[in-house]
Amino acid sequence: MSATPSLPFLRSDTAPTGPGEVLLGQMPLTVLVGVTGVGKSTALAALDGPEQRVLPNRREVTDAVMIWPQVGRAVSDREERFALTAQYRAAHPGGMAQALGSLLANTHHWGQAPLFDGLRGLDEIRYAAQTFPEWRFVALGAPDPVRVRRLLGRSDGFDVIGNSETSGNLRSELRELKGVSAVFTPTELDGLAALEGPDCAAADILAKVRIVLSERRQYDPAAAENFLQTLPPVRALIVDTVALSPAEVARAVKAWA
Repeated sequence: MSATPSLPFLRSDTAPTGPGEVLLGQMPLTVLVGVTGVGKSTALAALDGPEQRVLPNRREVTDAVMIWPQVGRAVSDREERFALTAQYRAAHPGGMAQALGSLLANTHHWGQAPLFDGLRGLDEIRYAAQTFPEWRFVALGAPDPVRVRRLLGRSDGFDVIGNSETSGNLRSELRELKGVSAVFTPTELDGLAALEGPDCAAADILAKVRIVLSERRQYDPAAAENFLQTLPPVRALIVDTVALSPAEVARAVKAWA
C-alpha cells in the first residue's frame, strides 16, 4: 500500500479502499483540542496505550496535506505556516478536521480507535463534531500568558519565528506588536517582559509572544470550548490545565475515557 509522504499507513482516499483501510472520518477517534502550550502532551500521555495508537500529529498532517501541496517545501517559520494553513482553510472550511477525516487509515497498524493531536478553533471543531459523529474531544485550556511561559520552558525546535531581534526595550516592543492589546493586558505584558534575564533572552520572549499572537489570529480557543460545551458529556471533556496539576489532568482524562 502506498502511503502519503511522512504519514505512514495513511493515504488520501483517491484510490479504492484496500484491505483493512477505513476512513478516519468513520472511526471513533479521540481528538485533543487546544492551541500551543495548553498541555496536550500530558493528556496524550494519559490516553496513549495498547488499545489506542497515536496518529501523526497536527504538524505532520499539516506538512503532508496542506503545506507541501502548496509550496513544495518544508516551512519552519510559525507565522508563515499559519498563513499557509489559512489559505488551505479558505478552500477547505473544515481545516485540519476536513484534511484528517479524508485520510484512509490502515487499521492493522493504527487499530480501530486511534488518537489525534489535535484540532484548533471553532470552525475545525464544529466541522468535526457535525461531520464525524464517532469522534470524541478532549479540550485543554490555559491563559495566554501561561502559554507563553510554557513555550519558554520547553525545548521544541518547532517554536521558530523569524525577525524576533530586539532593540533593547522589550516592554515597548511587546506593546507595539500588532493585535497585542486584544490578547494581553499591559500588566500581563509587563510580567512577561520581567522574565528577561540570563536564562531567558528578550528575543526568545518576543518570539514566543509573537507565536501566541499569530495563532490567536487564526483560532479562538474560547469559542471552540463554548461549542464543545453544547455536546453531550460522552463526546467532550474540557480540562483547565492551570487549575489541575499534570497528574490531575491525566486522572481526569483517564476517568472520562
